[in-house]
Amino acid sequence: MAGVTDRAFRILAREHGCGLVCTEMISDQALLHGNPKTNIILDCRDEQSPISTQLFGSNVEYMARAAEIVAGRGADIIDINMGCPTPKIVKNGEGAALMRTPALAASIVAAVVERVQCPVTVKIRKGWDENSVNAVKFARLMVRSGAAAVTVHGRTRSQFYSGEADWDIIRQVREALDVPVIGNGDVGCPEDAARMLNETGCLGVMIGRASMGNPWIFSRTVQYLATGEALPGPTPQMRRETAVRHYNLLAQTKGEHIANREMRKHLAWYTRGLRGAARLRGLINQGCSREFFTRGFWSLLDEGQ
Repeated sequence: MAGVTDRAFRILAREHGCGLVCTEMISDQALLHGNPKTNIILDCRDEQSPISTQLFGSNVEYMARAAEIVAGRGADIIDINMGCPTPKIVKNGEGAALMRTPALAASIVAAVVERVQCPVTVKIRKGWDENSVNAVKFARLMVRSGAAAVTVHGRTRSQFYSGEADWDIIRQVREALDVPVIGNGDVGCPEDAARMLNETGCLGVMIGRASMGNPWIFSRTVQYLATGEALPGPTPQMRRETAVRHYNLLAQTKGEHIANREMRKHLAWYTRGLRGAARLRGLINQGCSREFFTRGFWSLLDEGQ
């Protein structure tokens, strides 16, 4: 979810009922070197707590120092990403690559826990590949090192996001640990969330890709879990209003120039499935103004209905 779960996205997710939001991944070294983009990622001003700040890295001391910085800025939770499958991350021994070096991963968790007062959590995968499935053993080691909770994505690194997530591995991890386990993978609707909770016994459900252009998945899931009522999906008007609010939040946080660029992907997600949107998809990449994102595109879409 790098490049997606920024401040604007988190505010919308929270408004729609998400119980815990998370920042984009933050590199320990980028943070230590004062990278300006990292400061933007860390911007959580006026947001409702709790917020989980997600760090990645593979150097024990760098990760500990980075954790001290984000804790000093008020992080409610520090989440160490040991599940990212991206090649540029794993080639440095970071993200999901840490599942191949359990001792190093444990040292990182222990060092971070020692330096901060807030809870430290870890996100992992099923394993590196099907020949090295080690989620249960790895998760136990993370908890012994001080992790307060573990999120399990039910795919191996070699799968990336293809195939089906293995929810049984989430169940196995949950049964092996005495700390909260959060399930992740293939939750695309409220019914999926309920089924994951029932089948795995996990304490919570992490929703990622299904929320892109669809913050309503949080409110619909909360309602379904509480009452069993399946609320209808968003109307075209609701999509339009939320997309416009998303643009305005982006502009407030990052300025219109960056908002004009970043809103293109979000607009493509918000209009997914709407009649007439496909033929206008190419215009999204040509849009370069507040007028386009808040009125122009939607006027063209209305004309095509």
